[in-house]
Amino acid sequence: MKEAYLYSSLNGQVQCHLCGRRCIIPNSGVGFCGVRKNIDGKLYSLVYGKAVAAAADPIMKKPLYHFHPGSSVMSIATVGCNFRCKYCDNWVISQDREVKGMDLPPSKVVQLALEYDCQGVSYTYTEPTIFMEYAYDTAKLAREKGLFNTFVTNGYMTPEAVEFVSPFLDAATVDFKGSANPEFYKTMAAVPDVEPIYECLKALKSRNIHVEVTDLIVTKYGDSIDDVKALTSWIRDNLGPDTVFHILRFHPDYKLTDVPSTPLNTLEKAYEAARDVGLHYVYLGNVPGHR
Repeated sequence: MKEAYLYSSLNGQVQCHLCGRRCIIPNSGVGFCGVRKNIDGKLYSLVYGKAVAAAADPIMKKPLYHFHPGSSVMSIATVGCNFRCKYCDNWVISQDREVKGMDLPPSKVVQLALEYDCQGVSYTYTEPTIFMEYAYDTAKLAREKGLFNTFVTNGYMTPEAVEFVSPFLDAATVDFKGSANPEFYKTMAAVPDVEPIYECLKALKSRNIHVEVTDLIVTKYGDSIDDVKALTSWIRDNLGPDTVFHILRFHPDYKLTDVPSTPLNTLEKAYEAARDVGLHYVYLGNVPGHR
């Protein structure tokens, strides 16, 4: 447990400033993510140094295609998330309300990265925003050892959080779902407003952090080609046409096991739409063997 880095006090309550929810938390309460608790007027991270997953991954798995290609990263995560995605493929850890994990302090994460010949550390699997203190301290040590740092994030970080971590954050994969359709986010992820994601992306760009964007195309619920066009047009205009864009295939999981995988022709239409809008680097993901 560690006192949080980004919060303010409100007469016994506290307000967290890590994500766009900006939870106001009463004494003894926790934020929406379940891992940040108000204890006597101070906000604490309950998952500091408690990794629920740690593994060496190829960086392309993040996916990051245009950042240190061919390199490996030590990937870590804690329990908890600030979204409630009904289709989450990591729901066993992201939606777990029990605070648990193996003791893995920042120094040990960096040690593991070096032992496994990794060139960087990735904060991934769940949502790094909600374990920011752990990620920040690890990233700082990693940088001292010559390692780079990457986030795989839903993009709900506040501009303050981006500014805070930016000295040690080299790249970020920002994951959209359903092409940023606001109703999709409300009904499928319990996210009231998508605007914080756009603000996060602009903040990342302003800090010269390498950004790649993914878009999970969810059959029936989040597969509008018009939404793909709108999202990619925004990316082109605000992040630039060279921004890497990954179109990801949905696979049934968690609470959407009765929904079929995204048809290939839908993914191909999304690909063509992104290219027609003017993005130069568009890839299909979760489709082994496809061109």
